[in-house]
Amino acid sequence: MKIRIKGNSVRFRLTKTEVKTLCERGMVRERTTFNESNFIYAVKVDDAYDSLHASFLNLGILLFIPKKILGDWHVNDQVGFYHNQILENDQLLELKLEKDFICMDETIEDQSDSYPNPKMQS
Repeated sequence: MKIRIKGNSVRFRLTKTEVKTLCERGMVRERTTFNESNFIYAVKVDDAYDSLHASFLNLGILLFIPKKILGDWHVNDQVGFYHNQILENDQLLELKLEKDFICMDETIEDQSDSYPNPKMQS
């Protein structure tokens, strides 16, 4: 799982295995370890919200998605889910949950579990 954060925008990108795990088990999580603490980011199926919803808890980001929205994402062609969460200060937090596609540039990271990039198909 990858996250990209820029200003008030958070984007989660999940591999094939992570999408399947989320659909079948209801949660995926990742950890980045620092000397002082761990940064945890996770996606959890939870019907407490009607759309994507993010919280910053215990030095980590937890993204919630309702089961009715997630559905059978692991077996369909839907790329992702998008929502602008209204914060208490009336600002917006842009949330994106997407399948991770193979990068078209020359990257050195392992992409063996990424989805085929539709732009590379003829």
